[in-house]
Amino acid sequence: MKYQSRKKAILLLADGTIFHGKAVGKEGNAFGEVCFNTGMTGYQEIFTDPSYYGQLMIATNAHIGNYGTNIEEVESDSIKIAGLIVKNFSENYSRVSADASLQEFLEKNNLLAISDVDTRALVSYIRDHGAMNAVISTEIDAIEKLQQKLKETPEMNGLELASKVSTKEPYFVGNPDASIKISALDLGIKKNIIRHLTNRDAYVKVFPYDASYEEMKEWEPDGYFLSNGPGDPEPLNQAIDTAKKIIENDHPLFGICLGHQVIALANDIDTYKMHNGHRGINHPVKNVITGKGEITSQNHGFTINREQTEANDNIEITHVHLNDHTVAGIKMKNKNCFSVQFHPEASPGPNDSTYLFDQFIENIKK
Repeated sequence: MKYQSRKKAILLLADGTIFHGKAVGKEGNAFGEVCFNTGMTGYQEIFTDPSYYGQLMIATNAHIGNYGTNIEEVESDSIKIAGLIVKNFSENYSRVSADASLQEFLEKNNLLAISDVDTRALVSYIRDHGAMNAVISTEIDAIEKLQQKLKETPEMNGLELASKVSTKEPYFVGNPDASIKISALDLGIKKNIIRHLTNRDAYVKVFPYDASYEEMKEWEPDGYFLSNGPGDPEPLNQAIDTAKKIIENDHPLFGICLGHQVIALANDIDTYKMHNGHRGINHPVKNVITGKGEITSQNHGFTINREQTEANDNIEITHVHLNDHTVAGIKMKNKNCFSVQFHPEASPGPNDSTYLFDQFIENIKK
């Protein structure tokens, strides 16, 4: 679809605010919570990250699509965002390793996108008013109908989404003769997380989001991992119970993002929905243990309660987000368990925090 022939489209926010643009990819409607990612690169990995399931993604970089796509640069088997909002959408791309345009990638995945939006004004508005539900639509004359449907769209607060992206059956990744066996709970796991584990001589069995401790233990793993994922952590009762039993039995445990929040809930630390969340590949975090700063990749709309974390005698804060001082990492003082709110596997993003995978392997070997 050439630029000149694109249909007019709108982004309608839940509070009635409208932004105008042009449709990219298919026509129709796409509903979800609107959020923004500040990354300059890595759009394909972001779009396929299961943690973004059900969200309308604003790409703050001025140009999206200019380096095309590559079939290897995905974090799951399909696009997980509900829709895409950009300023300038590049039909032409330039990169030796690209195998398709972003336009073709969106069409293949049946994703609705809108371009020519004033994304600077939109992000400024969202920062002031907070994340909210919205709809991308080519039905520009059906505002009242769209507003009614928006009212019927579930809020992210209280919404369980891990079941939408988790594997239905257990599966194995890596070398069966590896020196370490890890049971991973798939709450929306990224491929690069598994890659980091298998690259460290681990054989990984990935379990559905609602797997019990007994099911994960039956394989006799050396360590346990709780993955990233979308939605509110509080409804994940089975995952929280599984985490509690892993911790009670003092098995080596590592959690990332949603997995980190589940570990907090297993320790009676509450989570809450943030005004905007953290989504980008340049978030500054301080490692309280080493005193060093780390630039991290982040993607979360919920976080854990800092006051309750500081008051918990069994928990030590290991990492702090330097922009807003939210808790970015914890470890248990009396158990072999730690977790972080950010993404040490990056993809996209910096590699400052990949040492955490080494730390997990060392904890297992101990």
